[in-house]
Amino acid sequence: MTLVVRGVRPYGEDAVDIVVSDGVIVELAPPGTAAGEIVDADGLVALPGFVDLHTHLREPGREDAETVRTGSQAAALGGFTCVHAMANTSPVADTAGVVEQVWRLGQEAGLVDVRPVGAVTVGLGGERMAELGAMAHSAAQVRVFSDDGKCVHDAVLMRRALEYVKAFDGVVAQHAQEPRLTENAQMNESELSGRLGLVGWPAVAEEAIIARDVLLAEHVGSRLHVCHLSTAGSVEVVRWAKARGVQVTAEVTPHHLVLTEDLVATYDPVYKVNPPLRTAEDVAALREALADGTIDIIATDHAPHPHEDKDCEWAAAAMGMLGLETAFGVAMETMVVPGRLSWRELAQRMSTAPAHIGGVRTQGHELVPGAVANIAVVDPEGTYLVDPTKLASKSRNSPYAGRTLPGRVVHTIYAGTPTVLDGALA
Repeated sequence: MTLVVRGVRPYGEDAVDIVVSDGVIVELAPPGTAAGEIVDADGLVALPGFVDLHTHLREPGREDAETVRTGSQAAALGGFTCVHAMANTSPVADTAGVVEQVWRLGQEAGLVDVRPVGAVTVGLGGERMAELGAMAHSAAQVRVFSDDGKCVHDAVLMRRALEYVKAFDGVVAQHAQEPRLTENAQMNESELSGRLGLVGWPAVAEEAIIARDVLLAEHVGSRLHVCHLSTAGSVEVVRWAKARGVQVTAEVTPHHLVLTEDLVATYDPVYKVNPPLRTAEDVAALREALADGTIDIIATDHAPHPHEDKDCEWAAAAMGMLGLETAFGVAMETMVVPGRLSWRELAQRMSTAPAHIGGVRTQGHELVPGAVANIAVVDPEGTYLVDPTKLASKSRNSPYAGRTLPGRVVHTIYAGTPTVLDGALA
């Protein structure tokens, strides 16, 4: 079957017909000239399908919050064609058997490429290294390893993990949180936390771990990825490390690009997240760092929770926010509309770079003949009103409820097959 994405503008440039056959882009033809099954995209913008390096799909174990299928649906609706599923499931994805289970569930859903992330330590316990080699050589071919949700706080263990993954060009993705400095922490440590009577989470608890780990990565000559940067100080540590030639990459979440700690004053647990929402000054620094390339990618940290885990008092509420279906709109609002990023630069940060970091060779390519046809078609003039009750996720904990975001994902094409047409699952 030949698929024709008609009249679309790759990266917002001149209109073409993108012609797809057998899952591959075969031609960029003059608009209106190609024949085949037509996907109407007149005047819309085409980008490589988005790649999320940081997604929580909860399966196995917490299917009440999310499943691989429902998370894949949310991802496709958000323009994603690949997601990396974090390891903090139950059982933890710390063996070849569990990562293969997640990978096969993704294959069965068939909506996006689901790439399991393997745990660094057994049971996320931080004491013994997990079976990294077995996971890397499994059918899932794991290349990203993370205890996300918990920090690999033992420096010796972290060094060993960094050394071990070099054998198969893997990367350790660190959740930077010094546990002793964040015991019982509820929000960003600031004047506001004191006024609200909530235990503060100091910025240095994140920055100290990043500083340690970039030095370890430099020492052993390995790749380090830093999850969800949230402070201006973290940006400066990463900037310094890159200037030294350390092989470090970093991500920022959509919510840390747009939301601030002031929202915590409502005591609404939807704003409780790990790491916490920070100050307006931190948000400004994160936007600048994403624009100048110090921060490499946007990653959603999509963290679904069932109603009973979020709709409760602040101290008891789980940490985390939904992100897959709203990531593009937040990125457009904070980075594209103000002119901080061009369409090509946005594609680099939401598709090409995360695919490269995660070692996914079938994702993140340019929209050129010969590339796998993973395509997000967006309407830059459209808008998206966030209604949590209409999200594909099984959970409803979106911090953007009632908010209108710019831009709208109209079509998503995964390996040449439309998974989203006219903004709805195909």
